[in-house]
Amino acid sequence: MARINLLPWREEARRERQRQFLYSLIGTLVLGAILVLLVGLFFDQRISHQESRNQQIQVEINRLEKRIARIRELENTRNRLLSRKQIIESLQASRSLTVELLDKLAKTIPVGITLTNVRQQGPNLQLLGTSQSNARVSAYLQSLDEMGLFVRPELQYVRAAEKPATRIETYEFAIRVRLDNTAKDKPEKAGDTPAGAG
Repeated sequence: MARINLLPWREEARRERQRQFLYSLIGTLVLGAILVLLVGLFFDQRISHQESRNQQIQVEINRLEKRIARIRELENTRNRLLSRKQIIESLQASRSLTVELLDKLAKTIPVGITLTNVRQQGPNLQLLGTSQSNARVSAYLQSLDEMGLFVRPELQYVRAAEKPATRIETYEFAIRVRLDNTAKDKPEKAGDTPAGAG
């Protein structure tokens, strides 16, 4: 007679397969969690390292910005000092030029002319004075032109004086001249000291 196995072997096999599947699933989940954790730790370390580098770079940038600000401050100070130096040099040159100018003006005034006022505005000069005649004013104008210190001497007016200072000098005149900036580089002309200077 045939023997029939009544044990629930199929049920037992199914349970065994379910257990194995569950163990594989748990193992896979654990391995996945470990992998995610390791990847997270790796990226956290990379981020932390990058943040540390960023902080170092920012510190270096701040240090360089301070140095740049200091350099700009030094450049501004240098520019101010150069500007002051140029002003001082300009004043010294102007002072020596003024002394030379007055000295040469005094030497070029011919007999019969008296300067009553000399006005300077930058490189422009206005010479006011009295004269015995128009011819003397014309001679003075020519003397100024030959002096080499001025550019384009220009007679503004010559007229009879309303209230002459003396009976001899009965004309008053105004001459406008412009200082020649290149005059100091030129050799002095023989006409700078006319024979009729007084």
